[in-house]
Amino acid sequence: KRLSTGCQSQQPACGRAVRNSRIIGGQDATPGSWSWHALVVTYGPYGYKQCGGSLITNQWVLTAARCIPISSNNTVVHLGRYNQSGLNPNEVTQKVKETICHPAFSFYCWTYENDICLLKLSAPVNFTDYIQPICLASEKSTFHNGTSSRVTGFGYDDSYRFSNILQEVNVPILGNNECRCHFENYYYYYWLPQITENVTCTGPKVGWKGPFYGDEGEPLMIKAGSLWVQSGVQSYSYGCGGLSIYTRVSQYQKWISDTVTGTPPGFVTFSSPGTDSDLNFTCPTSPPPSYNIFYDNVSISNPLFPSTDGSVFGSSENLFHLTHVTSLCVLVALLHAFVVSGM
Repeated sequence: KRLSTGCQSQQPACGRAVRNSRIIGGQDATPGSWSWHALVVTYGPYGYKQCGGSLITNQWVLTAARCIPISSNNTVVHLGRYNQSGLNPNEVTQKVKETICHPAFSFYCWTYENDICLLKLSAPVNFTDYIQPICLASEKSTFHNGTSSRVTGFGYDDSYRFSNILQEVNVPILGNNECRCHFENYYYYYWLPQITENVTCTGPKVGWKGPFYGDEGEPLMIKAGSLWVQSGVQSYSYGCGGLSIYTRVSQYQKWISDTVTGTPPGFVTFSSPGTDSDLNFTCPTSPPPSYNIFYDNVSISNPLFPSTDGSVFGSSENLFHLTHVTSLCVLVALLHAFVVSGM
């Protein structure tokens, strides 16, 4: 599947991972392979909130608004970090000087609209092989259903602990019509958010690979020629390898450009070829009794994502009762609310 970029007057100085030589889905990244990755940590009296982010200029980081509690003014950004417990010789740590979240975002409304925030670092950083900015998708970009994308992060792994080594995984874009159908038919016990043009979705991912708790703010990326382009900011995930919601970066080009001071970020137009299959997607009229998720090595079926061997993920064919999965999701949501409220 070939992908194309829009015409550029000059090649932007962004999206170049000097040490990115390979992609391995769902495994450890290599040092410097995602040189714009930022670990965003906000400290409070009862703990801390860990999120991801992306360096978009020498002094600005892009993340999710839900990562920055309203009452907190103690946020630190780690750039060039690869290992959470070992040495990181190429790491640079900066305090956040200014936080500017989208004015239309609300903590008190469970929605995915406008979940985007800009962090100004206390001082500009010097670019190295391990610290570089990523390009951003421009307002004319298109991302068709099934487009292969990448996500990185230190979020929860399959043992429900923060990952020690930076992880990378390949995830498919899920068109908004199909994403909306998933909420209506498979996630109907949640609130039903509006899937608008301001968000994009990925997953569900075969094999329980994808963003989870602690990956909020992480960049959703795709390669356009020789450049890596950020198309989304991770907002929320429904279980390991489940459906994930992202703020669609291209919808906020004007807001980002008007907010960032100093060196402007690089915007690149990404265009998926052909016709978007999501335009012709028809949602089933009645929900099936189970949906796609992978939990404790047990597969739950979803007719929209059949596997070639008859089981959903090519592994277990057993069904795990929905209430157990719901309990897990409630636990993660309560943990998130407790940490944030303590700040």
